[in-house]
Amino acid sequence: ETETPSNVSSGLDTPGEHGSHCHSSPAHAAWGPEEGGGTGHRGTKLGYIVTDVPPWYLCILLGIQHFLTAMGGLVAIPLILSEGLCLQHDLLTQSHLISTIFFVSGICTLLQVLFGVRLPIIQGGTFTFLTPTLAMLSLPSWKCPAWTQNATLVNASSPEFIQVWQTRMREVQGTIIVASCFQIFVGFSGLIGFLMRFIGPLTIAPTITLVALPLFESAGDMAGQHWGVAFMTIFFIVLFSQYLKDVAVPLPSYQRAEKCHFSPIYLFQIFPVLLGLSLSWLLCYVLTVASVLPAAPAAYGHLARTDTRGAVLAQAPWFRLPYPGQWGRPTVSLAGIFGMLAGVISSMLESVGDYYACARLCGAPSPPQHAISRGIGVEGIGCLLAGAWGTGSGTTSYSENVGALGITKVGSRVVIIAGACAMLLSGIFGKVGAMLASIPIPVIGGMFLVMFGVITAVGISNLQYTDMNSSRNIFIFGFSLFAGLTIPNWANKNSTLLETGIMQLDQVILVLLTTGMFVGGLLGFILDNTIPGTQEERGLLAWKQSHEGGMESSQLVSKVYDLPFGIGTKYCNVSWFHYLPACPKRLPCDNRMNELKAAGQKNSLKASLERNSETGDDTRI
Repeated sequence: ETETPSNVSSGLDTPGEHGSHCHSSPAHAAWGPEEGGGTGHRGTKLGYIVTDVPPWYLCILLGIQHFLTAMGGLVAIPLILSEGLCLQHDLLTQSHLISTIFFVSGICTLLQVLFGVRLPIIQGGTFTFLTPTLAMLSLPSWKCPAWTQNATLVNASSPEFIQVWQTRMREVQGTIIVASCFQIFVGFSGLIGFLMRFIGPLTIAPTITLVALPLFESAGDMAGQHWGVAFMTIFFIVLFSQYLKDVAVPLPSYQRAEKCHFSPIYLFQIFPVLLGLSLSWLLCYVLTVASVLPAAPAAYGHLARTDTRGAVLAQAPWFRLPYPGQWGRPTVSLAGIFGMLAGVISSMLESVGDYYACARLCGAPSPPQHAISRGIGVEGIGCLLAGAWGTGSGTTSYSENVGALGITKVGSRVVIIAGACAMLLSGIFGKVGAMLASIPIPVIGGMFLVMFGVITAVGISNLQYTDMNSSRNIFIFGFSLFAGLTIPNWANKNSTLLETGIMQLDQVILVLLTTGMFVGGLLGFILDNTIPGTQEERGLLAWKQSHEGGMESSQLVSKVYDLPFGIGTKYCNVSWFHYLPACPKRLPCDNRMNELKAAGQKNSLKASLERNSETGDDTRI
């Protein structure tokens, strides 16, 4: 259960003001002090809770850390989409896509923290949009021309090539914009609560699992460019994230009371992907300089060299401001919309779980319904902005950054605002995106093997709420998962058998049947809601209990989740405002508590007057 912090309304002392405070114990938090703050999940001591404001230097350091934690997922999405967009040989445009997704993620994070669910949670590109997007781009009308697959024939600045990839990007943009309107409606109308009654673990498990499983071919092709380099990357990431995660590295730090001293930082636990990529990249550079890796373009392992993709650093501008419509006016087709809706629903359900987990870890009460509705609605606005800017994906809450809250023991939302500013700046500096686009392909493939494996396991982990000794549940999950792999594979190979003679209908059918997460999720939803089973057997009982909080005071809930800048309280405080599903409600218990407080003050005053009359004191003014 979530434990309510006792001093949520009080400010915290600056670290180092207490002479007895010391960071030298490995049991302490990775960053930040442990005095003050509050308690989070399972009574874990927090340095700063959600409403606190840490010192500016701590906000900057931890904000950059959150950005670096999300960087792996942010960079992966444009690199995966580049093949479907015919951009695998245009590194400069890939770097622009990376910068754009950084910039938009920063904007969406600011909107979510300030006006959305108001929890310290990072927003970024979502993998749930990748599967329907790639399915749409695999349609016969959108398949890349053969000449774009040959690096010697590609002229990235030619109008013909620009037209090829921008028409595909504009189609993806329009599809995301239309699908985001559905998410905005579901969020701000309060329908998310209604949908949660019918969607349980047996629907979510195959849906999220099938987000990553169809990407095995892409990850294998990249890693197969040099398996030695790919396994080296995997080795480093696994070493840091699993074996060395509890090893504290003493790093120099400064505080007023202790001056210069060493503090234990759980570096490997915080940055396993970043450290693994950096070391593998460095070793590839050494092998390139030593001419160990082949220089011939046709030789196996050539793409592991760092000089094959390094030219993009010189080509990229220092400053480039992404803007809406930078790839042209978005276009819309019916085919991609239905497939993208499956990604939107999966993203919403995943985000609701992230909200509760984030609240537990940052010392906040469980989010009320109006905060959840507002968070989903703001995520829909984020997807709309992502479509307008042209990131190639929507936005969602990042689970890995929620986990980082438990490591740093700092749950302040000001830290996430600092991280959003770091994303905005990185999106403006073009060299940052260019540097990340120049990572050798086998290194990226090794990272994908780990990342997609984790996403698959996260999907399967939803089964922990269900009774897996039940033959009913085993059948639903197994059949949904296997059908989600089999049917798209057959539809890709036999698309002519699905033709009805109506081109638009053919495209809709083909996209839906080639989107594994849609097929598996739909089958899981139908079977779970039609085959008889108890609430406990289906996992709905445990699912609801895990998403319920304690009886926190309404003042604490209001302090964390009400809109900022006095919206709805001091300003715009009209009578109909509180009837909107996404707006804070004035609970009856608030009035009751005010009555009790007034009655208590009245009784206290009466008792005081009685005591004074007995002693003969004159209390008249």
